[in-house]
Amino acid sequence: MTASPDKVVAQPGAPPHEPAAPGLQAGLKNRHLSMIAIGGVIGAGLFVGSSTSIAITGPGILLSYALVGLLVVCVLRMLGEMSAAHPASGSFSAHADRALGPWAGFTIGWLYWFFWVVVLAIEATAGAVILEGWIPAVPQWAWSLAVMVVLTATNLVSVGSYGEFEFWFAGIKVVAIGAFIVIGALAVFHLLPGVDSHQAGLGNLTGHGGFLPNGPGAVLTGMTLVVFSFMGSEIATLAAAESEDPRRAVTKSTNSIIWRIAVFYLGSIFVVVCLVPWDSEAVTDKGSYVAALDSLGIPHTGQIMNVIVLASVLSCLNSGVYTASRMAYSLGERGDAPGAFARVTDRGVPRTAIIASVMFGFVAVFLNYRFPDTVFLFLVNSSGAVALFVWLVICFSQLRMRKILQRDAPERLVVKMWLYPYLTWATAAVIVFVLGYMLTDGEHDGRRTVLLSLLVAAVVLVVALVRKPGRPRAGTDGTAG
Repeated sequence: MTASPDKVVAQPGAPPHEPAAPGLQAGLKNRHLSMIAIGGVIGAGLFVGSSTSIAITGPGILLSYALVGLLVVCVLRMLGEMSAAHPASGSFSAHADRALGPWAGFTIGWLYWFFWVVVLAIEATAGAVILEGWIPAVPQWAWSLAVMVVLTATNLVSVGSYGEFEFWFAGIKVVAIGAFIVIGALAVFHLLPGVDSHQAGLGNLTGHGGFLPNGPGAVLTGMTLVVFSFMGSEIATLAAAESEDPRRAVTKSTNSIIWRIAVFYLGSIFVVVCLVPWDSEAVTDKGSYVAALDSLGIPHTGQIMNVIVLASVLSCLNSGVYTASRMAYSLGERGDAPGAFARVTDRGVPRTAIIASVMFGFVAVFLNYRFPDTVFLFLVNSSGAVALFVWLVICFSQLRMRKILQRDAPERLVVKMWLYPYLTWATAAVIVFVLGYMLTDGEHDGRRTVLLSLLVAAVVLVVALVRKPGRPRAGTDGTAG
């Protein structure tokens, strides 16, 4: 087995910019990484799931998105600090392995892989629903199979083909949401000629029961609903390991996360709640973004949004195949998964890791059609809190890794977490609080999601603790520790 990527990049005296992990190839260009970083924060959940959050929270959903956005900014800053110091295909799983021990890297790596293969089934089904609406002669299951096969083939060709597809998918999302914000903002201030925007305005923020019509507690409920739409913002740190300059890519991605979240999430949600009253039936019936565009009388709004949502779904599927396979590859490199997962083709593609990840995704798609309310619902709920678990592990990994880097390799701290260690501890405390609050939420499945996710995490952790170690623990300097 080849040396693990975390060991290679950790060698003392390494040049400022290490090459990609051995086996993988530096096939991602700067424009790929830039668009992956920008588009990674725009999940399909923003377009599809925001309507429920707005209906429950009201205009105060802006606070929910702002608080979760601040949380994500802090977490990604910590991840950026570690990834800039040690670029690795396993990202936070490799960092957890190095900082906390093999049990942590094993557990969080497999949980993250599990999350993404379940997402493959969810997104494949969502895309199939849209495509069946356009061409009903083709059954929904066939569309699911088709999009999975196409994007699997894309990832099997080369990392460059993944990057090229993601560049265009993410580009559609970025252009669409940018246009939405500009057009919507002009309508809010009644500066858009030829458009009936009589119900639009800042008055919608307070005119229908106030800014917090359902009380301050609804902001917390809103946080638990929107937190999962931010999952995927960490993909750039995994992809950076297959770029020509991993450290520069991570640094650039980390430094730009604040404006990306502010513009794409807060900016677009602000426009939505200003264009349409939060308690309008159209928000839940049509979806928040469709309702907002409909209110302006823009023709073919539903189909326009279907195209954008489909692009988001395909982007998520494309990245899901990539992310799950690279995590499996990293686990294989570290002896935490079958060694075949770490083998690559002559194009640097971890073929076995991709096929294994997609096969589980195919099984999940079948379960979604055959047992949607039992087995598949269990898979969805049991992976639902993984994002929060990942973020919590990143916090604890960074707390330990910073001390080690300051002692052994301070020159690697090209990105630093702000107000260390106080802001790191505060971020971890907020994550624990959100998990605790979800346990009190029986109405929106928060309690079930956390309990089932904890059950799966406990099973994986037990496996991590009782399995026979296949390797010595990697030290932060690249030696066995």
